[in-house]
Amino acid sequence: MPSGSITKVGAIALAIVLAGCQNGPKRAPVLGEAYVGPATLALRRDIPTQSATVATVKHGDRLEILKQQRSSPFFLVRAPNGAEGWTDQRQLLAADDMVALKNLAKSAASMPSQGRATTDTDLRVRIQPSGTAPSFLTIKANEKVDVLTHIRRPRTELPRKPLVVPTKKTKAGKKAKPPQYPPPPMPAAPAPPPNWLDLSKTDLPDDESPAGSQNAVPPQVTDDWSLVRAMDGQTGWVLTRRLRPAIPDEVYQYAEGRRIVSYFSLGTVRDGDQQKDTWLWTTVSDGARPYDFDGFRVFVWSTRRHRYETEYIERNLIGFAPILIQPVHYAGGKGKTAPAGEEFAGFSVCVQKKDGQRYRRQYAVLNTVVRFAGEQPCEAVPPMEIGNKSAAPPSLAPAAQTQQENFFERARKRLRGWFGR
Repeated sequence: MPSGSITKVGAIALAIVLAGCQNGPKRAPVLGEAYVGPATLALRRDIPTQSATVATVKHGDRLEILKQQRSSPFFLVRAPNGAEGWTDQRQLLAADDMVALKNLAKSAASMPSQGRATTDTDLRVRIQPSGTAPSFLTIKANEKVDVLTHIRRPRTELPRKPLVVPTKKTKAGKKAKPPQYPPPPMPAAPAPPPNWLDLSKTDLPDDESPAGSQNAVPPQVTDDWSLVRAMDGQTGWVLTRRLRPAIPDEVYQYAEGRRIVSYFSLGTVRDGDQQKDTWLWTTVSDGARPYDFDGFRVFVWSTRRHRYETEYIERNLIGFAPILIQPVHYAGGKGKTAPAGEEFAGFSVCVQKKDGQRYRRQYAVLNTVVRFAGEQPCEAVPPMEIGNKSAAPPSLAPAAQTQQENFFERARKRLRGWFGR
């Protein structure tokens, strides 16, 4: 057969193959993209949870959104291997969510731990401090995490970019012609009755607004969230009340109903065949506060009484995180820091004084004795990333005002107790 005929036969065969490929099933158009939130996610053949699993994807995998179920939170998505299945959109993250999550882990990698904690049951870690934010990690029961910081915010949703941007459909057609005759003018509104002021009054005094009235403002529900770092470095938000501080019960019993904000081991003391930690913790009274803690306390193990006792305590503070565990110079005197002094194990806390300025106060730990070692201006705290936005540090003025109100409130209660009123 001539070479020209062979070439023609090959071209015809190639055209037949290409035509056969084009006649295959068409791929559905892509509406958008999303990323897998949980550690693993099952894509199902249909929406019901009992449907068969068509593919299993892992955290961070890119998915193509093919269809959105009307009036339901389910998406038909395509996995990287081409499998198509249904999943709940609340298990998916947008591209901006992935960027924010990576930036949060990067910034949190250098944040000092404010104590380790565990959880009694499986706990979901979320990308934002909100109960409706997607979860990307699950902390197993009794698994330890580092607590980095915490915030208290209203129990509301945080804005997120939608996975699929809704498109507005416009109908093509001719513009409606204006009516031949204009409509009649609207009639004038009727005048209020002459006694409308009396009709608007209530039987209550002007300065009285009971909790059940329409004018009363309902209290705002807030939650305290902790930023935690898992052992593998992943960082996210969990409800603080779901965490259990890694402090022994023989120390935890002295919390006296206050919330423990941060906690550290400053060293150990040997008592016979036992080794006991020296504990530092910061605490705050319950409720929303524009600062992190209002007191700290150091517990040491008494080898004579064989129990924990308070070695050092300060109260009525306006304190801000982080607490730093670091060596300090201590020369044996009071006042300024002595760089020429001997270096000891110690810690430092950032507190606001009456002049409104923040100072980092340093303390040396001399075996089981705590001594003030000096102070210096406190470093600025960068804004905390919350999802795709940053939250500025708490302002100083409301903190001083709250502290003053607490003082007068305590004085008022004490006077009422004296006079029995």
